[in-house]
Amino acid sequence: MGSSLTARVVTAATAKQRMLKLLVCSDAPEQALRYRGFRAIAGVDEVGRGALFGPVVAAAVILPERMNALARAGLKDSKQLTREEREKLDRRIRKVALAISVAEVDAETIDRVNIYQATRIAMLAAVQGLSLVPDHLLIDAMRLDHPCAQTKLFYGDALSLSIAAASVIAKVYRDHLMRELDTQHPGYGFASHKGYGTPEHRRSLATLGPCTLHRRTFAPVRAVITREPEPIGFLFDDPLANELLMEDVLLEDGELEAAAH
Repeated sequence: MGSSLTARVVTAATAKQRMLKLLVCSDAPEQALRYRGFRAIAGVDEVGRGALFGPVVAAAVILPERMNALARAGLKDSKQLTREEREKLDRRIRKVALAISVAEVDAETIDRVNIYQATRIAMLAAVQGLSLVPDHLLIDAMRLDHPCAQTKLFYGDALSLSIAAASVIAKVYRDHLMRELDTQHPGYGFASHKGYGTPEHRRSLATLGPCTLHRRTFAPVRAVITREPEPIGFLFDDPLANELLMEDVLLEDGELEAAAH
């Protein structure tokens, strides 16, 4: 992929990170819904949408009405937290949450239905797995095929404590899974880059070829299989996924998550 595209993507990622840091994560969205009579409000988010390997993971979390302790503990979008911060918050969330559910959709299904639909499937499964039936869903930039009242909140994981909690739960779950899969599929470095298209991952992919859990419809993986160059200006094979996943070009743990190198 050309250096000009890489520079543009990295610049966009940096700009987005700076913008996200200006947003305040609070219970304001939840309080507005409580004012309208809703009580069991589930925050819903996903992680792993932009990865080249492994499942997309979604979490749904219903927090108690009083969330001040989590706010003081620094709860916010998981991408803005260190691993240590996320894991501490994961434990705190699990202690106070009224209900938590995690669901994943595997790479084979992602390839079959596309990443956008796979994300919606994972989110819906997470909501359906809650032990407490929600009366409203707060979702990060999505709507689901669910009869419950819903609010689609852009940058929701940076604005809503419930969505941020789901973001943290999903991220800690998927990162742990990636470390386990690293032992089953050695050589790719999954414990380090979590399946995202970092230079390290792409070099190992070119050397070893894709394994069974790589997403074959994503252009960097498909290019290795077909030995054809990736289309310039596109990160992924599916046009809808391409548009959606450009939003996921973020710097996480010091590494570029999207396949921009």
